[in-house]
Amino acid sequence: MPTESVSTLIRDFNDLEIQDRLSLLLEFSENLPELPKRYQDHPDLLERVEECQSPIYLFVEVNEQKVNLFFSAPPEAPTTRGFASILHSVIDGLSVKETLAVDDDFPAKIGLADAVSPLRMRGMRGMLARIKRQVSEKS
Repeated sequence: MPTESVSTLIRDFNDLEIQDRLSLLLEFSENLPELPKRYQDHPDLLERVEECQSPIYLFVEVNEQKVNLFFSAPPEAPTTRGFASILHSVIDGLSVKETLAVDDDFPAKIGLADAVSPLRMRGMRGMLARIKRQVSEKS
């Protein structure tokens, strides 16, 4: 059962025409939270998401069964930043159980597969898989 934030985001994207979905993706890219200084100073702690065409790195914290996500993505990679921001918006703050329950097919369910290349969708799936793996390892 998806969390309310996941269900809402899926509905919000799918209620839009394809071009508007891309616009919303770009809006998300502008709202990716900045990497905290503790990770800016220690890039070695971040994991590269190799499935992405653009260099994106992530780190997952699990404290008291609550998940927090941190991403580093270049401003010149708006699609990748948008994917990271979408995942951040729906997963950051969830419990471990809720995070692990996010559907692996969530990237396809938001309706962007019609708007971006399969290679880019592979990148978002890669981010989600790495988030779940890190959550599993840290909980």
